[in-house]
Formats: sequence, C-alpha cells, structure tokens
Amino acid sequence: MRLYATQRRLFRNITTQSLSSKSQRQRSTQLNCLSLFQNCKSLLHLHQIHAQILKLGLQNNPLVLTKFTSTSSDLHAIDYASSFLFHPGVDTHNYDTFLFNTVIRGYAKTSDLKHCAVNVYCFMVRNGVLPNKFTYPFVLKACAGVGDLRLGKQVHGSVLKLGFEGDLHVGNTVVHMYGCCEDAIEDARKVFDEMPERNSVTWSVMIGVYMRLGLSVYAVELFRQMQVAKVSPDEFTMVAVVSACGDLSDIELGKWAESYIEREQIHKSVELCNSLISMFMKCGDVEKAVSVFRSMKERDIVSWTSVLSGLGMHGHGKEAVSFFEEMKGAGVTPDDTAFISLLNACSHAGLVDQGRFYFKSMMDYGIPPKMKHYGCMVDLLCRAGLVQVALKFVESMPIEPNSIILRTLINACHSQDQVKLNEVFTERLINNEPMHESNYVILSNIYAKLSIWENKYIIRQMMEQKGIKKNPGCTMV
Repeated sequence: MRLYATQRRLFRNITTQSLSSKSQRQRSTQLNCLSLFQNCKSLLHLHQIHAQILKLGLQNNPLVLTKFTSTSSDLHAIDYASSFLFHPGVDTHNYDTFLFNTVIRGYAKTSDLKHCAVNVYCFMVRNGVLPNKFTYPFVLKACAGVGDLRLGKQVHGSVLKLGFEGDLHVGNTVVHMYGCCEDAIEDARKVFDEMPERNSVTWSVMIGVYMRLGLSVYAVELFRQMQVAKVSPDEFTMVAVVSACGDLSDIELGKWAESYIEREQIHKSVELCNSLISMFMKCGDVEKAVSVFRSMKERDIVSWTSVLSGLGMHGHGKEAVSFFEEMKGAGVTPDDTAFISLLNACSHAGLVDQGRFYFKSMMDYGIPPKMKHYGCMVDLLCRAGLVQVALKFVESMPIEPNSIILRTLINACHSQDQVKLNEVFTERLINNEPMHESNYVILSNIYAKLSIWENKYIIRQMMEQKGIKKNPGCTMV
C-alpha cells in the first residue's frame, strides 16, 4: 500500500509537470504569434501571419484574433479580417466584447463601410454578447455616418436600457448622432440639455450640429451659454464659432472671437486659422484675412484656397493670380477647388486671357475640368461680352450644361436676334426644372426688356396655371 501511494504521488507530479509544460508552450506560442504583429506593415505580411495563426491552431484564441483585427484595421483591411472572423463555418462562441468592439471600431473608421459596423453590432447582440460603454461610441458614429435615425434611436434605447446614458463619451456621441440625422436637431438638443455632465467636447459637438444645419445664430447663442457655464472652449469650439461669425457677416463678433483666442491662448491650429481667413473674407476685411494667412507657421491647400476664394469674391483678380503663382512657387500643388477660386476671380476681374490660360493648365496637374470649372469659364466669357464664344464653348463641352450655365447664357443674350436662342435655353431649363420659378421669370423679363409683351403675358399665364409664384425681392441692410 505504501509503494502504491508513492507511485500514485509520483504519477501526479509527473502529470502536473506535463500539464504545466504544455501550458507554458501554449503561452510561448501565443506570445510569439503576437510579436509578429509588431512589424506588420503590409497586407502581404498580414496574410503570412494569418497563415501562421491557422498553422499554430490559434484561430479560436480571442487575444490573437483581437490583435489580428486591430492590425487589419490599421492596414485598412478590416473587411479581410471580418471575412475570416465571421465565416459561416467559424465557431464564434468564444468571441468576447473586446473583439467585437475592435471590429466595430475598424468599420466605423472606414467611410464607405460604416453600415457594416452596425451589422456587426446587431450580430453581437443576437449572439448574447453584451456591449459595454466602449461599444456605443463607435456604433453611434456609424449610425451618424449612414444617417439612419431609426437605427440610431434603437441604439440610444439600448444605451438607456444598460445604464450608459451617464457616460460622458457615450452622451457626446449620442448628440453627434442625432445632429447628423435629418430632422433630429430637437432630439440632439434634448439629449444635450439632459446630460448630467458636460465638457468642452459636448458643447463643441452641439455648436457644430447647429453650424452643420446652417443655424449660425443658435451656434453663437450656445457659445454664450457655454461661457456663462464657465466651460473653457478648445480650438474645435472656436472653429465652429468663427465659422458662425462668417456666416452671419458679423465683423465685430469675429474680431472679438479672434481677440478671445489670443487672450485665452487657444492653440491656433491650421483649421482655426483657415476659419479666421474665411470669416474675415466673408465680412469684407480682405487685408485682415491676408494678414492672418501671412502669420501662419503652417499652411495647407485649404489655407491658400480660402485666400484665393476671398480675393475673387471681392474682385481682386490680379492679386488672386499673383497669389496663385506664389502658391505654386511654394511647392503647393493646386487642386480642383483652387482652380475654381482662381477662375472665379478672373471672371469677376474680367481677366479673360488669364482665365483661358489657367483653364487649359488644369490638365498639366492631372485635373479634368468639372461642371463648376466649365461654369466659371462660361461666366467669364459672358461677363466680357463674348457671348458667341461662350456658346461655342458650351457646344464643345464633353458634358451636358447644367441649369446654372444655361441661366448664365440666357442672361447674357439681350439682343433681338438672340430671343430664339433664349427660348431654346429656357425650354431646356423648364424641362429640367419645371417648378423652378426663376426659369419663367428670366424669360419673362427678357420679353419685357425687348417690349415683346404678348410673349411675356403667355409666360405669366403658364406660371399661374402651374401655381408657380415669383418670390418677392427683398433688401437687407
């Protein structure tokens, strides 16, 4: 009996050592696999690591799968990871919340795959995996990206059910979600008002919602409430506030915002300086806008384009051309928006030759002209009185002219022999936009100017029959 007990104790020790050794080998294998992800810089390398995961039998290890998913997301290959994780034959019962969060985050960061983040969330809930407070910000961001208010409300309901409404980060994304969905501004404000705690991000999100909807007055008013609440704004808040000042053309408020930024020593990021440039240009202070640009330590293409657009808006065509050449000299490659601003500046200043030159030079930068570029050229030629040249230009366009181009041509054709041409263009406009009152008014005014009263009366009758009314003009000082 004593010998038997000794043998049993010896066998137990050997078994324990064997199991311990096996556990150590598994841990070592897992660590070695995880270390492979540190130097993964390409999709090919990721495929090789994937093969090693399968070879080592780690395809059901949540930690390895989470790292694999995170790396796939960094390489913009979240779809590849998802196809492996959620393959029909794969057992998903070992998948935890952290793994699902990683997949949802990867999809939420990808602009054209945000709907997949919502699908993964629904799959997660159906399989009995409970979301946590880190799940909802990404799901709500995805709902905002696709603009699905119905689904967003369902997710919000889940937030309330699980008791995460008090989490600051979750609350901020709920406000953002409602703000991105159509006709949900009241829901966004209600959530904002009911939040037990708010930080500068919360206020910035709500101010940004108002700005996105063009409600600049409400954005400024909310900023004033933010100051009363003694919450210090950050640079993102001030970007929205400065943009609101520009939309309202409130130069005094804009100057106050700039001095407030200086006084509170708010970081003047490139985005904030761009907003200041745009604001001063919209308010008519061209000199101040250029001064802000000159003071910038770093600039991007938006900085240059903002100045170009403002100079063109105020008729400083020659200065815009000089500025454009300076931009090229600084090594900044112009984009299609920069060319729109430049062509618009040439149009307002009557610089026909320069406008033609820069329009042709777009192809040197690999930028094919779009409808807005063609529209700028038609406007340039019509303003210079070159109506026949503009007509030939429109006929040579590889795309059908839009309503704006047609209206520009109609307004440029004032002589008696161009009435038939106006009628042709207006007929095309009416076919494209049968309920747009300006299409009828333009032709009616031309008939009145040429004293063709009978045709003017016919146009007015057509408007009455279709129930179209001319919007009354107004002037605001």
